[in-house]
Amino acid sequence: MTKIDEMPRGRHVCKRMPSPVGVLTLVAGDQGLVAVTWEDDSPRRVRLDLAGEQADHPMLVETERQLQEYFAGRRKLFALRLDVYGTAFQREVWSALMTIPFGETRSYGQLARQLGRPGAARAVGAATGRNPVSIVAPCHRVIGATGALTGFAGGLDVKARLLAFERGEARLGRLTAPGTGAPAPDASNAATTSG
Repeated sequence: MTKIDEMPRGRHVCKRMPSPVGVLTLVAGDQGLVAVTWEDDSPRRVRLDLAGEQADHPMLVETERQLQEYFAGRRKLFALRLDVYGTAFQREVWSALMTIPFGETRSYGQLARQLGRPGAARAVGAATGRNPVSIVAPCHRVIGATGALTGFAGGLDVKARLLAFERGEARLGRLTAPGTGAPAPDASNAATTSG
């Protein structure tokens, strides 16, 4: 099971990864995975101090491998060491996100009750919105009290696609080439299994 540390340490490097839901930026340090961000992510949502790209960093290579398995329907849980930074409450919420089973959803209120803070649904929502490791800590599995899809850094269309994929109702499709939004040239059959 993936474990959350208190504060990222050391220098951070990144790697861009084509995926069926757009190009993801994977960020790691010497202690673990620091972030998985979206192509159009706000730099204020997850603040990073990057030293540059390092595609062969062992944590980035392993993260990409596990994400590829997820998109191909062969992985439901991630086994990565995380080195994320946030308040104690944010880290508590991010850990709770990882308890939501593949293919299921929880409301912000349900997560707040799980954390023993039944009146903190809005605070849970705010912490979820700052989740630095999208998909790995599956914030896409959190919905509104009425069952409606609510905010998601990757966009509500991506959230809907990820949830349908996890329920076995849809396939994610082809990978995208970094910076283009177009299919990656060597990804014609990758990540199309619904699992």
